[in-house]
Amino acid sequence: MRKLTFAMNTSLDGYIAAPGDDLGWSVPSAELFQWWSDRVDATGLALYGRRLWETMSSHWPTADQQPGATPAEIEYARRWRDMPKVVFSSTISTVDGNARLVTGDAVTEITRLKADDGGTMDIAGATLAGAAMRAGLIDEYVIVTHPVLVGGGTPFFTALDNWVNLSLAETRTFPDGVVLTRYSTRR
Repeated sequence: MRKLTFAMNTSLDGYIAAPGDDLGWSVPSAELFQWWSDRVDATGLALYGRRLWETMSSHWPTADQQPGATPAEIEYARRWRDMPKVVFSSTISTVDGNARLVTGDAVTEITRLKADDGGTMDIAGATLAGAAMRAGLIDEYVIVTHPVLVGGGTPFFTALDNWVNLSLAETRTFPDGVVLTRYSTRR
């Protein structure tokens, strides 16, 4: 059975995007960017909601060909392109690159994917992750907290019907006061 992890940058007040989908507060240090790149390289399958897919797929497929692309950006772009992806959406009809589209019930498909053999799965996008949280499908939460209060926007956590008990598995500090906490779901 595959492990499903929800990992995102978040503000100290718990938002993955500020109002207007502003992500400017979450620009990573070189060390944190390398951590995210290594994570992409180790991911067996990435699950994306439509909005985050559109953000990522509008930049990373050709980011390594942009003037001034750094070696780290070139490496990340290659890793991101190579990583298998599943995009969940009922409003788009096609996806490009190393991705496939699922238009049906996300929880049913994620449950099926978890039962398969293969590497770890990462889930990204607040709405998609929220559905997986409510269904009890997430095995690990990786919260990369930036020292900023944005006052609103898209929350990391969704409203839940039941408590989810967690065990602290790791903490790590990055430059600029960014703190990573990783929690395993206690079942």
